[in-house]
Amino acid sequence: MASTTLTIHHESGLHARPAAKFVKLAASFPCAITLRNLAKPAAVAVNAKSMVSVLTQGVNKGTQIEIVATGEREDEAIAALIHLIESNFE
Repeated sequence: MASTTLTIHHESGLHARPAAKFVKLAASFPCAITLRNLAKPAAVAVNAKSMVSVLTQGVNKGTQIEIVATGEREDEAIAALIHLIESNFE
């Protein structure tokens, strides 16, 4: 298992275009990947490869998220998602 906690700095948060890039990148890896909005008190981890699940998390600018990957290429998946978020979704 590999995980990271990051803060979203994109103006739109994790909505529309940034979410689509996030989901597309997550889906390119064979491991299971989950996303959790740490700003919600009872946040539940959702499938990071599902656009609907990611959008329902309500991740806005400044929100901290946790990403967890489990399985084949988990470290590579986390590194790629960190890069995407830190580059402000390129």
